[in-house]
Parts: sequence; C-alpha cells; structure tokens
Amino acid sequence: MSTDLAARLGSGVVIPAHPLALDESGGLDLRAQRALTRYYLDAGAHGLAVAVHTTQFELHHDPAMLTQVWHLAAETAAEHGSEPIMVAGLTGDTHQAVTEAELATEAGYHAALLSPWGMSDTSEQTLLERAAAVAEVMPVIGFYLQPAVGGALLSREYWRALFDIETVVGVKAAPFNRYCTGDVAQTLLEHDRWDQIALLTGNDDAIIHDLITPYQRTINGQQRQIRATGGLLGQWAVGTRAATHQVTKANQAVTAGQVPLELLAEASDMVEINHAVFDVDHNFAGCVPGVNEVLHQQGLIPTTTTLGTDTLSPGQTELITQVRQRYPDLLDENFIATNRENWLN
Repeated sequence: MSTDLAARLGSGVVIPAHPLALDESGGLDLRAQRALTRYYLDAGAHGLAVAVHTTQFELHHDPAMLTQVWHLAAETAAEHGSEPIMVAGLTGDTHQAVTEAELATEAGYHAALLSPWGMSDTSEQTLLERAAAVAEVMPVIGFYLQPAVGGALLSREYWRALFDIETVVGVKAAPFNRYCTGDVAQTLLEHDRWDQIALLTGNDDAIIHDLITPYQRTINGQQRQIRATGGLLGQWAVGTRAATHQVTKANQAVTAGQVPLELLAEASDMVEINHAVFDVDHNFAGCVPGVNEVLHQQGLIPTTTTLGTDTLSPGQTELITQVRQRYPDLLDENFIATNRENWLN
C-alpha cells in the first residue's frame, strides 16, 4: 500500500491545504466547509490535506472538532465520487500524534503530515522518534516547515534517518529557502529509497520553479534524477483549478525539455499573488487569514475568523483585492462565480 501511495504522490498531484470555515462566533460553518471541499474536488485536486497549518493548528486543541473536520472532508469527498489522497495533519508530542493518527485512520485518511506545532521538545531525535511511532499507524509524509510559522532548521542527517523509515512515502519541502530545499532533495537523491519517496513542493513562493527543477547525481555508477512533480500547498487553497493546469504545463515542459517563457512569467505572477495572500510584508503573520480573505471575498466562506489570534495585517485586504483584479484566471474567479451556489447548496 505504501508503494502505491508513493507512486500516486509522485504522479503530479495537486493537494490543497484545506482551510477552516468558521462563523462569526468561531463555530464550524458546515455549509461553507463542505463547499470548500467540493470546490477543490471539482477543480481537479488529487488530494486534500486537512488539519494542517492552513486549517489552523489551534484546531488540535479540540479533539472533537478536529475529528468532525476530518470526517466532514472524507464524507464530502465520498459523496462527490472522488477518491482523493487524504492527508491528515498531526501535531503535538508522540502520544498526541499517535492518537491523532489513529483517529485519522479511522476517518479514512491515507497519510500523515507531521508538524512540530505543540511539541514540548523539537530536537531532531524526538522528531524522528515521533515519526517512527506514527509510521507504525499510517504512512508518513516528511515535512520541512519554514521557521516563520513554527518550523526549525533540520540537518541532512535528520532527513537521511527519516527516509530510512520504510513507511515514509513522501516529503514536503516547504522551508521557503533554496539551501534547505536542496538539503532535502540532495539527501533523498543519495538515499537507497530515492525512487520510493515522492518529493512534493511546499514552497508557496517558488511553486513553478520547484516543479521544473530537477536534481540529478550519479550514485554508484547510476544516473539518478528526482523532481517535485506536484505539491501540497497552502497557496493551492485558492486558485486550485489554475494550479492543476500549472502542474500539467510544468510536467509537459520538463518532458519536452523546454520551458516556455509564458510559464516562467506565470511563476512570477504566482509569487506576486502569494506575497499578498501570505502577508510577506509582515513576516507571514496574516498567512492563514489571508487565505480565508480570498475565499471570503469570493463568497465561499462567511468570515475570516480564526480559532487563534491570527488576523489580517494592515493593508492586506486591499492587496488581496488588487491581486484578484490583476490575476482573475490564476485565482479561479469565473470558475468559482459559476459554481459557488451549487457548492454551497
């Protein structure tokens, strides 16, 4: 099963990080939450990542609500008739992460994405021990989370040890740092399981760049090459249909051995969109509310309310309005306007 899952992850997947739709009182808005899932699946997403950073880590403080959100996404996907790769975001120390893995497995999830959020000890040894424990419950996707939102720098020795775990099926490189991304890719390239673990981009500031960039080495006389053929991204919680087209175009370009200038220009456009949505001007403080604000402006969710203290930064709403006007196709404006009422109903 792990081999099949790794192959699916490496086939060029678009996996949006699923947001959390809350009402004004901070309660779960079931109608809007289902609408988001339907949007992603109709847009052509190959998977859903639920209870990850974009879903708000604070969700893990409420096990009942967490379980409800997991089940809601899985049930809506089943009703849709899709069979997406369901990725459960897990947090906390080993006991909590294993407990959450068991709940996610019961809800029908296929893999775990482990976040350091909520851990009392984030040393590399503790992270590895937790990953090994969770891997006994369900397959694991490794995660390099950028420091600005709670991640930490990780050594090549850490990645080498993580890749030794047989049920690690993928790795999401999201440090927003080319050197750190290179650490993950180069370590995987050298590893005996280099062709059994899918490399996924999580670098929301370099999506297309990652999709067209191969890493290659000659190891023991054998030419090896790996590349992020797809990704798991918070940025893909908006503009999901456009993302599926980008992944297709990027993979076609690599196969043809020629990257069109139009695709590189689109890469720059995506950086501009991400600048506004992820609140780069304030060191990503409004990242999660920024995703919600796009969806709120588009009429998919009722509020930008969060479970924690995250709020939109000064001027962020205006920046998001501007990128929606400048890049309507990349943010699925017509697609959403045409289908929104069906998703909400």
